[in-house]
Amino acid sequence: MPAQPRVAVVGAGPSGLYAAAALLASEVPVDVDVLDRLPAPYGLVRYGVAPDHVKMKSVIRVLQKPFADGSRVRFLGNVRVGEGGIPLEVLREHYHAIVHASGSSVDRALGIPGEELDGSHGSGAFVSWYCGHPDFVDLDPLLDHPGVVVVGAGNVALDVARVLARGHAEMAGTDVPDRVLETLRGSAVADVHVVIRRGPEHVKFTPAELRQIGELEGVQVLVHDDGALSRGTPEAVLDTMERRQKQNLTMLTEWAGHEPGDAARRIHLHFLRTPVRLLEEGGRVAGMVVERNEVRDGKVVGTGQEETFEAGLVVRAIGYSGEPIPGLPYDERNGIVPNEAGRVVDGDRPVPGAYVTGWIKRGPTGVIGTNKGDAVETVASLLDDLHTLPDPEYPDPASVVERLEAYGIEPVTWTDWERLDAEELRLGEARGGAERVKVAELGEMLAAARSRTRV
Repeated sequence: MPAQPRVAVVGAGPSGLYAAAALLASEVPVDVDVLDRLPAPYGLVRYGVAPDHVKMKSVIRVLQKPFADGSRVRFLGNVRVGEGGIPLEVLREHYHAIVHASGSSVDRALGIPGEELDGSHGSGAFVSWYCGHPDFVDLDPLLDHPGVVVVGAGNVALDVARVLARGHAEMAGTDVPDRVLETLRGSAVADVHVVIRRGPEHVKFTPAELRQIGELEGVQVLVHDDGALSRGTPEAVLDTMERRQKQNLTMLTEWAGHEPGDAARRIHLHFLRTPVRLLEEGGRVAGMVVERNEVRDGKVVGTGQEETFEAGLVVRAIGYSGEPIPGLPYDERNGIVPNEAGRVVDGDRPVPGAYVTGWIKRGPTGVIGTNKGDAVETVASLLDDLHTLPDPEYPDPASVVERLEAYGIEPVTWTDWERLDAEELRLGEARGGAERVKVAELGEMLAAARSRTRV
């Protein structure tokens, strides 16, 4: 093994960039290439964090550190690995090891009739649309109906509800692309119904996220819980609750006492409801039928009673699953690449030089910061294995770019990304009140990145 091992990290989201930082901080000098199929880094932070969560996006200042001047970490954006890009087996010829940090991007389905209708979307697709992901610029959700249904009991469901309930003027101060802003400007949405299968004590919301929807200007939060909150939570159950759950219950109990007012928009939290089917009119979603539940012996069971919410848009926020990586084993049941401490394993046998981190390693759980410890564990496994890994056939860093070009791929460098970054900042200044405005269309992203007129 030469003195300077080479590692590729596939995926420039938080998990991949934390892995790059861990490699850079190791006592073993390692050259690192971070590859991403998009021209922009930051993955979930850029395309999954809601536009109005500016503080949460500030983690970018930490994630960009590996690319500081003189760093041994190189960014190669606009690089697809696998189908339609450079084959994984070819990429392996240039590195001692490859860390896969591709995340989990497939929306889970409800499995109910009508889910395929126009106007029915997974939260991954819907959030990517309003966050300016180039894969979803053409989603164009119809917001011409006053009713929307969001299914889910986590922060993503609240994000979707909040963005749809916010006024256009408030969203103009965020980084949403102009096309998204125009759609929100013409929105007819007045009632956002959040459907939750279990009771108020079981929601996964963080108190800060829940509190935000109660602070929205011109928006009223109404709680529909069939009297569960007014009956109170048994003391034995309260004793087992985390502080987060108790804070949520305090807020929800206060809101449950609200009578409908004259607010322009309303967010309805419907507890103890299970989606049954989507209604159709003219080939698109017209509403959702839900079954009311009750708790018997600590279990949520259906009552057989149904109610209907009229809606022109349904967004399911019930979790994600990974996608198989061609050339690696895959655990269909858990939606991950099987691994031991980040080492990819095929049955009982490790796959030499193959590692995973982030959601594709552990599943779609945790917060952004969870990826740091996850990446450190994977990198420790990789460094322990370095002495056993064969030298790559093409160890010269320049050979990777040459090979990419042979496959018709012109990579976007970190300097190129900084040009695109500067263009987004310029667009934000032009809009007024926004730090940046995202460039969402892929061709426009590449044109801005490769322009030599702005630095």
